[in-house]
Amino acid sequence: MNDRHLLHPSGLPPPLVISRLDCERLEALLEQALPAGIDVSGLRRELDRAEVVEPAQVPADAITMNSVIRFVDEASGEEREAALVYPRDADGSAERISILAPVGSALLGLRVGAHIAWPLPGGRSARLRVLGLRYQPEAAGDLHR
Repeated sequence: MNDRHLLHPSGLPPPLVISRLDCERLEALLEQALPAGIDVSGLRRELDRAEVVEPAQVPADAITMNSVIRFVDEASGEEREAALVYPRDADGSAERISILAPVGSALLGLRVGAHIAWPLPGGRSARLRVLGLRYQPEAAGDLHR
């Protein structure tokens, strides 16, 4: 099974843009010992293929760490708003999605309007569409978060 399926006519995965600071922090996180059962292979592949830019060059509509995202699960029609956070900031609530969660890895680097399908545990997959960003640290000038 492909790691990531794009719901896009081109058949190519959506372009990803992430900040150099996010990339460095995520690579350091992935070098740490993580709890058993956490599959980070999808996140690793996304980091490898992402366009990495300086924080000031990140487009204002791209999802970065600590962004507050509005998205819809196209399979269920459920809309959500949540912050994409590092594991230490995840509190188990629906308002905070850890980057190590499958949905978190799927959302990182996407831009508003992007569609993505991402495998979930148990053979299911999520079909997500990014509706908007309520907050992005880079656009807000909060580059030291």
